[in-house]
Amino acid sequence: MITKFNEIKKSEFQKLDFVLPVVKRVHGGNHPEIFEVSKVYDTISNKVEAAGTETPSLGEEFKQLREITNNYTIPDGVCESYTAVYNILEKVDKAYNNK
Repeated sequence: MITKFNEIKKSEFQKLDFVLPVVKRVHGGNHPEIFEVSKVYDTISNKVEAAGTETPSLGEEFKQLREITNNYTIPDGVCESYTAVYNILEKVDKAYNNK
């Protein structure tokens, strides 16, 4: 439900804001897709912030994330933090899309 998205976005985005820069630094050389993931996440984060209490239109951004990540498939040889980034994004995507 969108309501579920509104409930989880703050806590989940705080986690991503903390973990994503580390994951980019550690894994960016072997997994350049993490930079694309980060760009799309930044767009989502900015739209959410600009929307305030309203729910922004994020369908295209989540579609891009699913394409970039192969539906949030964890790449081989990555750490728990990388895995957490994909799991959090998938959780937020599902909450947004009522899945």
